[in-house]
Amino acid sequence: MNFREHTTKSDEREGWRGNEPIVTFYPAIGSAIMHRQGNRPAARSRQVGFFVTRRNSHISAERAQKTKKESSNGAGGGKIALVAVVDPSAARLAQIDDALATLYRVQSYTDATLALLGLKAARPDVLLIDDSVTPGDGYGFAASLRQNKALSGIPIVMVARGDEDLVRVSCRAVGAEDWLIKPYRRSRLLQCISTILNKKVEEKWDALPEIQKKALKGTVDVFNTISDVIATGEPLPFGTVADACTPLVEAINNNDFKSILNGVKNHDNYSFAHSMRVATLLSLFGHAAGIHGKDQQILASGGLLHDVGKTAIPLDVLNKPGRLDDAELAVMRSHVTHTITYLEACPDVPKPVTIIASQHHEKIDGTGYPNQLKGSQLNELARMAAIVDVFSALTDRRVYKPAMDPEVALNLMSEQMKNHLDQHFLGQFKVMLLDAVL
Repeated sequence: MNFREHTTKSDEREGWRGNEPIVTFYPAIGSAIMHRQGNRPAARSRQVGFFVTRRNSHISAERAQKTKKESSNGAGGGKIALVAVVDPSAARLAQIDDALATLYRVQSYTDATLALLGLKAARPDVLLIDDSVTPGDGYGFAASLRQNKALSGIPIVMVARGDEDLVRVSCRAVGAEDWLIKPYRRSRLLQCISTILNKKVEEKWDALPEIQKKALKGTVDVFNTISDVIATGEPLPFGTVADACTPLVEAINNNDFKSILNGVKNHDNYSFAHSMRVATLLSLFGHAAGIHGKDQQILASGGLLHDVGKTAIPLDVLNKPGRLDDAELAVMRSHVTHTITYLEACPDVPKPVTIIASQHHEKIDGTGYPNQLKGSQLNELARMAAIVDVFSALTDRRVYKPAMDPEVALNLMSEQMKNHLDQHFLGQFKVMLLDAVL
């Protein structure tokens, strides 16, 4: 295949953000929390028992157990993490719920005694404990959990006011994984939770065969450094990216890559997980089309770097549960410009990598962005990348939408995107997926 190059500038998809409300059910309690519906705030909350819930939300425990299971897991997108919060202040609980609702399921409790019952019914992935929790205090509650055989493994984040050195000593004494000093920024809260969740996911990679383990650890290390490198204005050494993608390409060529896709399902950095899926499927697509060696490595690297400009997009826009308004859409689409501006400033980044990033949101009929390229103006690599990117986005699970079944996604791409996606390449992509049995 010829790597035909078309110089363009700079890219998100506005169509996959559903307006359905996100509802979380809690089994032993028989209630539900509705976080968001479209761009409107959820129904006004009230205090019921020991956690914040919404009006008219009672359901049976049996139905709650079933729905909790369905809402936690999904094909292709992994599970949505559950964050529990124990804080006597309803106002603070509401603030934390607002801060986390677009990213996680949130379960809130107003005292330690009732929280203990709830934690046994629905074990969270991360637990935030305020130091003012009653009875006793937050540190005492944390210490008691560490002595509870069934709950001792729950990662704890203490939320406290006071001198950080003293808080650190107190947190370590009760076995807390991290702490937040009040007042704290939303970004610090998200970073704290994400670090804990990702540590759990990445520890499981150690049990994988060497090639798959190197593929995952190498790419996440590169991805984690990208935002820091961009912030300093330094060029990204492409050799580092290519080296990180080498084990990925090797695993694909050995037809032993499924553990890599499974390994990123529950990773909390969605941008990394999505980019890794795109890198894997794009490299696999290239392999099926006869692209090998350095060219296949470039495909994998292009998939990993295709959305790096999203580091410049505010999280409130990036993770908004409803449809983006015009202003937000413009901000979201600017991630392509940010990506291209950065990649073009890196002298050793191959041109095909830049093309993948700049054109994967263009459409065959010219209605894409950023440059409304159409027909023969679109590079073949970009046509392939567009198919992989759309498929991955549809089959990814987000807090604001369920994962779509792969077969349903492919049918939608064939029937509703005939003028957007290259149907010849889409046919090849379908055959590839059937052969791979993803």
